[in-house]
Amino acid sequence: MLKGFRDFILHGNVIDLAVGVIVGAAFTGVVTSLTTDVLTPIIGMILGQPDFSAIALGSVKIGNLFNAIISFLITASALYFFVVLPMNALNEQIQPKAPPAPTRTCPECLSSVPAAARRCAFCTSQLPRA
Repeated sequence: MLKGFRDFILHGNVIDLAVGVIVGAAFTGVVTSLTTDVLTPIIGMILGQPDFSAIALGSVKIGNLFNAIISFLITASALYFFVVLPMNALNEQIQPKAPPAPTRTCPECLSSVPAAARRCAFCTSQLPRA
């Protein structure tokens, strides 16, 4: 029982996930500070409101929602451009693409079917032996 738990904890995906959560939490703090301390005041100067958190409709604090939306968009775009795109490019370089499976054309419907197929998947006609 403990061996299974040890194997689960030491499995690469669990460790990667733990590191990702920790880095994500730290990155969220940086982006939140960037949003509330730098970008929001700049946008506020342009629009005339220095801090979005002061915007409210009665007791509903709309400004905090604006801050959260801006923070989310910055976090999502930074993760996409600095983590997802480079990792996808790296994976494409590391893992060679598999060659496409050989195909042939069905004489009845002219669809492309796998070379080893005996019947066409589209019109179900029997295919001649290759």
